[in-house]
Amino acid sequence: MIIHWNIHPEIFNIGFLSVRWYGLLFASSFLIGSFIGSWIFKRENKPQESLDRILIYMLLGTVIGARLGECLFYNPAYYLANPLEIFKIWKGGLASHGAGVGLFISTLIYSRRTPGQSYIWILDRGCIVVALSGCFIRMGNLFNSEIIGKPTNASWGFVFERIDNIPRHPTQLYESFIYLLIFLILITIYRNMDLDKVPGLLIGPFLILIFGARLGVEFLKENQAEFESGLILNMGQFLSIPMILVGVFVLVRITLPALLKLPQGSYK
Repeated sequence: MIIHWNIHPEIFNIGFLSVRWYGLLFASSFLIGSFIGSWIFKRENKPQESLDRILIYMLLGTVIGARLGECLFYNPAYYLANPLEIFKIWKGGLASHGAGVGLFISTLIYSRRTPGQSYIWILDRGCIVVALSGCFIRMGNLFNSEIIGKPTNASWGFVFERIDNIPRHPTQLYESFIYLLIFLILITIYRNMDLDKVPGLLIGPFLILIFGARLGVEFLKENQAEFESGLILNMGQFLSIPMILVGVFVLVRITLPALLKLPQGSYK
């Protein structure tokens, strides 16, 4: 059952224009996210023009944060010595933890400029879309044959022929399926609970589940940078821990007190 994986990352090209699986899946995550966001805004009687603005903020926060995260978390010496290389996204990668920080900052800026949409209100709704986006992006990593797993004897191992002939854990699929499951959990909670009465009910569990999963799956991945080989945990794991702690803080200090104040049977 070993799967030999040799999908070319490029779907097609026309002259200088190249369409790649990663780019298509990345763009699809925002397109589908816009439909989900539109449904949420209609459901809560929020102006649709605000949705267009927040999607722009989220897109910029994701791309800028992910790129800076890749450069500063994984290879700071090189990029600080060659700052213009930071702008050459096609020559490097994107870091999900950087994307997370970028989203926190961009949505904070948006909330301060938008009356009626508090920071926690945006985070609780936005994390639904982000979880699904993570599913798409990890599939893009699979098509790029990147972020590969460690060797395995499991029957479902992937041989990434563009790299070597060793069966490996398909960690991209592991994360993609986990993020899809988290998305389904979050949207189910959203449909059945009044988030205005329980702020942080989604963003707290989101941070714990997403980055808890990342912390665990990283044990099955090859390191992304050479300096990680001498560490107890890799960079992705070290960066996941503070995110998990933020999620715990939100649950303990914001969500649980609100839940305890709810009268019995306060479901929608």
